Amino acid sequence: MNKVNIRLLVAAAATLLLLVLAGCSAPAQQAAPAEQGEQAAPASAEGSAPAAQTASGEKVLILGLYQEPELLNPLIRTQTAANLVAGFVEEGLVDVDPDGEYYPVLAKEVPSVENGLVSEDGLTVRYNLLEDVVWSDGEPFTCDDVLFTWEVAVNPDSGAVNTTGFDKIASITCEDDHTAVVQFSEFYAPFKDIFTFVLPRHATGDPAQMQEWEFNWNPIGTGPFKLESWTSGDSLVFVANENYRGQPDKPHLDKLIVRIIPSREVGKALITSGEIHFLWDLTEADVPEFRDNPDITVNSAPGPGTERLVLNLADPTLDATDDPLNNPHPLLGDLRVRQAIQYGIDKQFIVDELLYGATTVGVSELSLGWAKCDIPPSEYNPDKARALLEEAGFIDQDGDGIRECHGCLYAEEGTPLRLKYQTTSGNQLREESQQLILEMMADIGIEFYIENVPSSELFGSWASGAFRKHGQFDVLMYTTSDSIDPHSQMDGYFHKDKMPTEANGGNGFNYSRWVNDIASEAIDRAGASPDPAVRKENYQIACEQIAAELPHIYLYDRAEIHLTRSNVKGYQVNVWSPHDQSWNAADWDIE
Repeated sequence: MNKVNIRLLVAAAATLLLLVLAGCSAPAQQAAPAEQGEQAAPASAEGSAPAAQTASGEKVLILGLYQEPELLNPLIRTQTAANLVAGFVEEGLVDVDPDGEYYPVLAKEVPSVENGLVSEDGLTVRYNLLEDVVWSDGEPFTCDDVLFTWEVAVNPDSGAVNTTGFDKIASITCEDDHTAVVQFSEFYAPFKDIFTFVLPRHATGDPAQMQEWEFNWNPIGTGPFKLESWTSGDSLVFVANENYRGQPDKPHLDKLIVRIIPSREVGKALITSGEIHFLWDLTEADVPEFRDNPDITVNSAPGPGTERLVLNLADPTLDATDDPLNNPHPLLGDLRVRQAIQYGIDKQFIVDELLYGATTVGVSELSLGWAKCDIPPSEYNPDKARALLEEAGFIDQDGDGIRECHGCLYAEEGTPLRLKYQTTSGNQLREESQQLILEMMADIGIEFYIENVPSSELFGSWASGAFRKHGQFDVLMYTTSDSIDPHSQMDGYFHKDKMPTEANGGNGFNYSRWVNDIASEAIDRAGASPDPAVRKENYQIACEQIAAELPHIYLYDRAEIHLTRSNVKGYQVNVWSPHDQSWNAADWDIE
């Protein structure tokens, strides 16, 4: 492939995007449930800088977010942006700090064998809960809320998206209002990752009706803020929770406004002008632009996230098939096609051209932390890609540059090798990556065509009919990350039993509908062992199977990079917290 042509293509795409952004206002407002608030005038990149303090002396911080959450219920949401926003309201029994260490939040201590709160066999875990904690509406937080959270998660009619860990619990007993005893049916190594959130029984509803709870869009929490209003397409406004765990000096901020912006590029202009104080989710390519700006702080740390292609191995015309082996994707169901796609992508070129060589090529699901997998980088070899496609029966007989099926495994004779390629709209890096990958695929005779959608649509819930959940796609591109204990990520995305289906109410993240017994059994063994060495060994087995069968193709590793104005204090990057970058929002301050 002519790399000069690719550079010109990237430059043209970037120029076009900047021209569009320069003349754009915020996108048309999305339809939203009534409880999200009244419609307001759309945000724009014009206007005067906001004051850190209002005339009444209130401290106000404005955060720019280019992905609007679909909803905030932790048992349904799947967006990282939703985790960030929910973290202003939501707390769990424990959380994880930037060093990967667990610390107590609503529990008095992190349970362990050493402090006597975990039995020697690991089957019984006791949580001593903080006393005198109330929800933001003034109702008391008790053990019954912990019990209720488990009851909802395992209710087959609730539509919880991920029951990993909850399904290992046999019972929860409330010895009193502030003591929860969790009894496991089998040893579950990452037990500390289960209760990273708690649902209030009094402010929710029937578990079987969870998809319709008002709580999904108007959550009640014990965190430092409470949601005051949600205006779809414009903003979410949070105010200080006066009932925040008996700490009169926290949060330091009086109000926190999450401003929904059209794109990361618009956000960069807004934080430069001072119209917002915090811009979430930058890329390595953005750092040089801000490194020498004294008014802006670049907050960054290596992250566990990897940008990847998620390939659908099942027939996309079916709704959430639970039998992908007998209903394969007519094109991607053939391993040789998936291998050809990987051979045809020059990942290092993407890193060098779009990310200034400031990150590493993606190789596996576990790229950071104690369980990091040892997988060699894939080879860029378009000749091998073409040979594999020929072998698979995809030949360009009509000379239009796109191969067609001629004796292939699953597709009808003459079917062109054409695949829909989707990611989140409003993300310049992803759009530029798409242009490069389109050109690389065309070079080996595969046509990728783009149909990007808003984040809330791509990462939507099962109940909303989101096409990712229902398996109605070809190729998706986005980043997802494991936590300090990677089990939930490995189990949710790659276990054969975690394909979202009608039967399980959309539970799980195995969107590729990948069935691999070796990987599933290894993941089970990893979750059932107390020995980190045994767990790491089994995650390695699963990673090797992923590399061999390619349900995901890893492109490049992602750092956590976020911008703040220099007058923002107390913020600290955390790549491990389930609440993303809002993990210590109570400590944020602004001068």
